[in-house]
Amino acid sequence: MDQILGFKVWDHEERCPYLPGRQARLPLYYPLTAMSGGDLDLALSQGARRAGVYLYHVCCRACRACEPIRLDVKKFEPRRRHRRVLAKGDARLRMSVGAPIADDEHARIYNLHKSERGLADENQGAISAQQYHEFLVQSCCETVEFGYYLENRLVAAATADLGDDSLSAVYCCYDPSESGLSLGTYSVLKQWEFCRETDRRYLYLGFYIAESPHMNYKASFLPHQRRIAGVWSEFSDR
Repeated sequence: MDQILGFKVWDHEERCPYLPGRQARLPLYYPLTAMSGGDLDLALSQGARRAGVYLYHVCCRACRACEPIRLDVKKFEPRRRHRRVLAKGDARLRMSVGAPIADDEHARIYNLHKSERGLADENQGAISAQQYHEFLVQSCCETVEFGYYLENRLVAAATADLGDDSLSAVYCCYDPSESGLSLGTYSVLKQWEFCRETDRRYLYLGFYIAESPHMNYKASFLPHQRRIAGVWSEFSDR
């Protein structure tokens, strides 16, 4: 894993960002060169994620709650509720796909999303546009933004990394006042459509964490695969 990810720059236990009262070990790696699409595909297949210019993977000593999760694009089929979300969003929203943007409006939506959905860290204040840039826009691979607009007003932004054969959904934030549009689910479905249109096999959704209400919704996208004990296993309701 280390040879694939790059040079290790951080490897210490810290407070878990996902589950309260737990310690996490999330080693950070700095890629020595810009990652190709094939490099990213390989890193994602081994459970890696990106934060800023770094890659990381979960390596906790006493916990196995985080399970990387992905959709096999050809196998996934939107359910009736997904089709309703798509139809509603397509009727009201305009989507753009392009270079990621870091400005005051993106930072504002990010902070609203974190605060009003109970995701904010009480030890950290609101982030600035520069911090948003460092977290999501600065990258070690090819990165794009899916922007969602309601009457020309940005209501959601989803950052994603492009592999040759995959798309990694890095982070999606949205204006909580528009929660009736199910923007998080809508973004996953639009990224799935993007993968179909660009002939990519996998859509990576980050981590599934059964004990986290903010992360366990991902299991509703079926069938999906989760990486458990180093092996990708398929889950389906059939």
